[in-house]
Amino acid sequence: MQEAPPADEQQASPYAWYVLSVLLLIYVFNFIDRQILSILAEDVKRDLGITDSEIGFLYGTVFGVFYALFGIPLGRLADMWHRMRLLTIGLALWSGMTALSGLSRNFAQLATARILVGVGEASASPVAYSVLSDYFPKRQRATALSIYSSGIYLGSGLSLFLGGLTVDRWNRAFPAGDPWFGLAGWQAAFLAVGLPGLLLAFWASTLKEPVRGLSEGIVMPAEERPFRKFLGELESVLPPFTLLSAARNGRRALLRNLGALALAAAFIAGMSQAAGNWPQWLSLGLAAYAVFSWSEALSFRDPPTHALIWGTPTFLLMVLGFGLVAIVTYAYGFWGAPYAIRTFGADRATAGFFLGGGGATAGFLGIIAGGRLADRWRLRHPSGRIRVGFATILLPIPFALLQYTTSSESLFYLFAFLTALPASLWVGLAGATAQDLVLPRMRGAATATFFLGTTVIGLGLGPFLGGRLSELLGSLGHAMIALALTAPLPFLCLLYVYRHLPAAEASRLDRARAAGEPV
Repeated sequence: MQEAPPADEQQASPYAWYVLSVLLLIYVFNFIDRQILSILAEDVKRDLGITDSEIGFLYGTVFGVFYALFGIPLGRLADMWHRMRLLTIGLALWSGMTALSGLSRNFAQLATARILVGVGEASASPVAYSVLSDYFPKRQRATALSIYSSGIYLGSGLSLFLGGLTVDRWNRAFPAGDPWFGLAGWQAAFLAVGLPGLLLAFWASTLKEPVRGLSEGIVMPAEERPFRKFLGELESVLPPFTLLSAARNGRRALLRNLGALALAAAFIAGMSQAAGNWPQWLSLGLAAYAVFSWSEALSFRDPPTHALIWGTPTFLLMVLGFGLVAIVTYAYGFWGAPYAIRTFGADRATAGFFLGGGGATAGFLGIIAGGRLADRWRLRHPSGRIRVGFATILLPIPFALLQYTTSSESLFYLFAFLTALPASLWVGLAGATAQDLVLPRMRGAATATFFLGTTVIGLGLGPFLGGRLSELLGSLGHAMIALALTAPLPFLCLLYVYRHLPAAEASRLDRARAAGEPV
């Protein structure tokens, strides 16, 4: 590793902003493909004969678990290989699988397609976070990542609008399915949003790869065998190969891995017996086991990265805190449209327009404002960004309570907008905080670990819990209110982060050196 002169900290280059624009567009498609199932949920449930908790599983758990687990090796590959090539391959995969979702005829086929969408999408953010952190100096990083992350809300909003419009028009034109393939409206919607992503993949392939670490004056050497290490990472998270990975690290490591596997099996059996929905608990149990296996393997293969991620309580509590925030965010984002359709009899195009347009506007404004506030407050206090995290936990609560208790469809859409505005403040600052706690070569791994919280915890639990609580309470609105009252849990996590972040960030280089980093 060699030192390089510090990059210009005054402003990012025009090409950096161009790259950010393209990556934002890709992220918009990422969330269109991911979120469109929300507006299609009632039609999919009817045609495939599934329940609220099962549709929540399809949208959240089965997608989120594979997204998170493959994000680990793909995040490490982003640290070692040509990032734009990786993004191009991932984009082509998830777009193709979204289109194939439209050919699904049963629950298993749609679940398989959603798994592969998750695998493809797992490449996007590790690449984007790493690339943008090289193109933008630290003082602009939260702003850049917030702009990128606004694709969450732009894509989610567009998915509701495009999906609702496509379904309504297709079903009016072909009430019994089209005369050629017999496709229903929800199947046509998957095809309509998936196929354009294949063209976007070609555009992504033209973006230039930045020098890794240049923005911080620490130029990282190229990895000689990236795919060998990638396969090692994949082995460490993919059961049953996890046992082989553990065995290579000695008898003690294998015994610890077997113990973790036994605990996961007990969790799966216990929760399946107590709560039903065994695919949900199988997915989460295996995910937890795979994460443990990867963490253990990382401690042998890359002690400095392990020390700055898994050996740093501030990093872990940040991941858990924002993961708990994401439970509510994902639940509201998914169940808003089905609630409007059920409660007010809204047609899909109307619900998609108001929820999609309002959510996209509120999310875009909130996430940009959150990034700007986070960067500004960080100048005043090393933990200033986390203050925005407190706001994003507390401010949406009163609007969410009004949203799910009003008897007016118009007020429901208004309160949905007012809920989404502060609920979106946190995304950019959370990603920037994760980047700041590690060294440049570790950014992909840090991003993958951060997304474990927002996917395994947030996406894996939020939509499913919303659906399961709806079944138990007999009311989707009551389920959403119950989720809003979980705010004290993420608040306590972020309070710890706020108090310990300055010391953790200031000591990252010393702790990495102590773990063997040659810098």
